Amino acid sequence: MNKIANRKVICDVLMEHAKTDRDIVVLCSDSRGSASLTPFFDTYPEQSVEVGIAEQDLVGIAAGLAKSGKKPYAASPASFLSTRSYEQAKVDCAYSDQNVKLIGISGGISYGALGMSHHSAQDIAAMSAIPNMRVYLPSDRFQTRKLFEALLQDEKCAYIRVGRNPVEDVYTEEDCPFEMNKATVVRKGSDVTIVACGEMVKPAKDAADLLAKEGISAEVLDMYCVKPLDREAIIRSASKTRAVVTAEEHAPFGGLGSMVAQVVAENCPKKVLEITLPDAPVITGTSTEVFNYYGMNAEGIAKKAKEALGIA
Repeated sequence: MNKIANRKVICDVLMEHAKTDRDIVVLCSDSRGSASLTPFFDTYPEQSVEVGIAEQDLVGIAAGLAKSGKKPYAASPASFLSTRSYEQAKVDCAYSDQNVKLIGISGGISYGALGMSHHSAQDIAAMSAIPNMRVYLPSDRFQTRKLFEALLQDEKCAYIRVGRNPVEDVYTEEDCPFEMNKATVVRKGSDVTIVACGEMVKPAKDAADLLAKEGISAEVLDMYCVKPLDREAIIRSASKTRAVVTAEEHAPFGGLGSMVAQVVAENCPKKVLEITLPDAPVITGTSTEVFNYYGMNAEGIAKKAKEALGIA
């Protein structure tokens, strides 16, 4: 079982590049420990900014640094970054077209027992609704590294959500296909399309294995790039399968499922079923316990896929 959280990978990549790029600046809102960014602060104190519990200041300062030629990476719990500093993300970063990378740590329900106040089940919808803002949910540590290596090469703003705990590997270090803003086909199939993002990709991949044992061929798309959404990949896959299932760690409104359903309805109409968190405060528990309770696991996704295909 992998023991390296995606947030640690982010720190590793930033530290590697900060050796030669003095314009990289990391900002935190009293969250360097939660973000696994303490090593960066200790190694590059002159390229680090701690603003305290002040998310609006965090994003505003990051935008100001970007305007002056720096490359800011602002990290804060996703539940706060996507709500408390929403106006700054919208106006200071996106509308002003600044090179700010907003890193939402401990996304989804990964804060567990801290409850709804610390859960971010609305951030995909909220951040995707901002013009000029990109939204990414990498599925494992290897894809996280590829994504941040790519983000270091561009000058556009983006929101990146990662969970708190290590997640099972979807890929390997030697085999991690990646193309910026293009979905990855994790499994090829012909009966049903499963589109997933973030921590739901591994269960989706496992669901395809379960379905294969029953003679059902499932194609799995890793839609780490929720915005810009890879519409072509969705159309290409949905056009050859009989139904579509989406899986995301998000509320049922305005997220990946809504986006995929819109694309399918416009281009190749067929049944689309969504697997999401409920429109209610979730139960208390670890991520695994919560996912299992709501059927957001391999068995639940496989069951939903058979339902979409009309198989009892």
